[in-house]
Amino acid sequence: MAQSLWRRFWHFIWVEDSAASWIANVLLAFIIIKFLVYPGLGFVFGTTHPIVAVVSGSMEHDGSFDQWWAGGCGAMSQESLYTAYEISKSQFKEFPQKEGFNKGDIMILMGADDPKVGDVIVYSIKEQPDPIIHRVVVKKMDDGHNVYKTKGDHNCGVNPFEERIEPDQVLGRAVLRVPLLGWVKLAFMELVWWIMSL
Repeated sequence: MAQSLWRRFWHFIWVEDSAASWIANVLLAFIIIKFLVYPGLGFVFGTTHPIVAVVSGSMEHDGSFDQWWAGGCGAMSQESLYTAYEISKSQFKEFPQKEGFNKGDIMILMGADDPKVGDVIVYSIKEQPDPIIHRVVVKKMDDGHNVYKTKGDHNCGVNPFEERIEPDQVLGRAVLRVPLLGWVKLAFMELVWWIMSL
């Protein structure tokens, strides 16, 4: 009896070509990813957010590295902005993700107990539901622990919410970029927003 039921279920999921089977496969994939794969990766990488999709262009670089470094924000260049944080061009070239990354990319994260200047971190803020992914430009000791200031590589300054990032806000440190794969999530989110607005 149990074997027969298992065979029918297996046939329904893997062989049958019906709308019900397709919907069941999508739900099964969601459940497996949400409750097994994602938490498993989180355990291995030491973070609650092992994979994030980049949802803004705040870390994009325009043109080559040299063009981005010399260009920028009206009368200000990125060079002058980073020089104010005592970060030179040669130092920046040693940073992880020195070429930035784009909206729609996927970033793989690892736990970040003590990020360094130049690390790209993901952190949460109360003002918005999506985490922020920006670069640490200042690390200083305050009240017995390190606090961080971040800046998006593409941005022309520091937002008020990133002036002081506490360690408990940090969700992880970006270690690997997977280009474009995040557009799957972004397209799905756009579709949901469009359906909800009808």
